Amino acid sequence: MSSENIIIRCSTCGTKNRIPQNRVHSSPICGKCKAPLTVGDSANAPVDISDQTFSSEVLGYKGPVLMDCWAPWCGPCKMVAPVLDQLASEYAGQIKIVKLNVDNNPMTASKYGIQSIPTMLIFKNGQQVDKIVGAVPKPEIESRIKTIL
Repeated sequence: MSSENIIIRCSTCGTKNRIPQNRVHSSPICGKCKAPLTVGDSANAPVDISDQTFSSEVLGYKGPVLMDCWAPWCGPCKMVAPVLDQLASEYAGQIKIVKLNVDNNPMTASKYGIQSIPTMLIFKNGQQVDKIVGAVPKPEIESRIKTIL
């Protein structure tokens, strides 16, 4: 079944949508907010992580990682999501961008003291080196990324 469907995250609301592969190129829309779904290169898109995959995806990654701590109901998180999609594409191969839904993954959120969202943590070689709290503009996120590259 999974080989016949793909999962596309809505860049507007963050909902994961299961799309049959034969319908991917027929302008799919989000089942929740009805926004058009962007079908692109998944290698250049943020990676969904969980409490279980955090250690291997972030701490075990050799290089810089930006972890977006978000929730689907969070308006500012929805504003930041398309910016992170752009940055993931623009900085592909230079920094890994991951997304942690704090509602579904309370252990990691608690471990790093996430009290408001969106919060972006920047790691380098498994160590946290920076923290960005709030929906900041793209140039601010980009300047923080550039300091660790």
